[in-house]
Amino acid sequence: MRIVIKYILAVLVLVSLNNVIAQTKEGLEIENTLSFEEFLGFVKQHHPLLKQAELTLSIGEANLLKARGGFDPKIEVDYDRKKFKKTEYYDQLNATFKIPTWYGIEFKANFEEHTGEFLNPNLTVPEDGLYSAGVSFSLAEGFLTNQRMATLRKAKFFREQTKADRDLLISNLLYDASKAYFTWLQATKEQEIFSIFLENATVRLEAVKRSAEVGDKALIDVTEAEITAQNRALNLEAARLKVRKAALIVSNYLWLNDIPMELLPNVAPVSPETQTIKTSLGLNKALGEDSVFSVESHPKLLSLDAKISGLTVDKRLKINELLPKVDLQYNFLTPSIEQLNNFNTANYKAFVNFSMPVFLRKERGALKLANIKLQNANFDRMSASLTIQNKVNAVNAEISSLETQNDLIINIVENYDKLVKAEERKFSLGESSLFLINSREQKLIDAQLKENELVIKALNAYAKLYNTLGLSI
Repeated sequence: MRIVIKYILAVLVLVSLNNVIAQTKEGLEIENTLSFEEFLGFVKQHHPLLKQAELTLSIGEANLLKARGGFDPKIEVDYDRKKFKKTEYYDQLNATFKIPTWYGIEFKANFEEHTGEFLNPNLTVPEDGLYSAGVSFSLAEGFLTNQRMATLRKAKFFREQTKADRDLLISNLLYDASKAYFTWLQATKEQEIFSIFLENATVRLEAVKRSAEVGDKALIDVTEAEITAQNRALNLEAARLKVRKAALIVSNYLWLNDIPMELLPNVAPVSPETQTIKTSLGLNKALGEDSVFSVESHPKLLSLDAKISGLTVDKRLKINELLPKVDLQYNFLTPSIEQLNNFNTANYKAFVNFSMPVFLRKERGALKLANIKLQNANFDRMSASLTIQNKVNAVNAEISSLETQNDLIINIVENYDKLVKAEERKFSLGESSLFLINSREQKLIDAQLKENELVIKALNAYAKLYNTLGLSI
């Protein structure tokens, strides 16, 4: 009779467990969900850091515009007058229009009009003023390159650097967001696992209590079943806290029209397929048959290349500053604006300036510093190139290994599940104990948690590959 009662109780336990699992799965299906594609779409469209990345690009554009301003035409007007006790000492007007060009050559037109009783003799001009047109340039230092030219060149390279830096910002943001989503997914799956096995333990506890009431089980078995249920409840509560904390971290990446959003407790993540991950992160396009990854196209290296180019411009400027400074200026003069097309070469104003430091210590020191900065940047570039290539190889090896590990853990979970079911059948026949069932089931729980961990590691590996490649979709 006792064997029949045991068998009936065991059947009731198994039926109840199946109902619990089915109900749990149904509950998950009717929950609100946020898929990885939807989450990443929100991040790409609304996160403030993406707008900040665009500001980085705007800085480069503004810097380039500022540098181009060094070649803008310029109008200068100087007016100086002195009158004291009804005596006009001087009244001076000097208006100039300058047009700077690329190779340090500057064209300019000038108008002078000076009057007064105490005027400097060399400022004496015809009554209607004096017109002039001429050119100024440097023969040595400042001819092939100068500060104005160097600033514009560096601004162009800086713009390219800001583009690469923007891509790095976007890549890092989407990588961090993906990791946060996968952590939330892992915690949610853990909660599901502990919820299922808490129901198992609760049903088993009720069955043992009924067996104890009819005298088929000892009260100590009730205590053991109760401890197991309490431990499962403790694990489930810890998993719930972990899910909520992970969801709040995910909420950091959810914005809509500059307003932060918070995930509700009833929203659950969806485990994405491998192909979905590759598509969402642009890995299919980057690593497809028609595309071959090149380290040289990585944003980090592009940023360093732009930096090196800017430092090279600095070095050339410092080399040019070792030359003597020879400034020349020549202006044709005419008293009438009608004669601008027929200047008399006999009327002119010329200027020559020569200067050169004796020891050139300042210039040689500046050149040495420029060389050191350039060498440092080249070393950084070499190191970064090797590091990126090795990281890509390491992540690919990790992905391959995790695929093998996931195949193995699936079989391990299936075998542990068979052991638990076999132990339950033996228990129903009185050939096993509650301790053995709990022990087998704990192994199954650990295996399922390990399976969940390996799945998340594989997802994170694809996100890491996206970040290591420097993609910025």
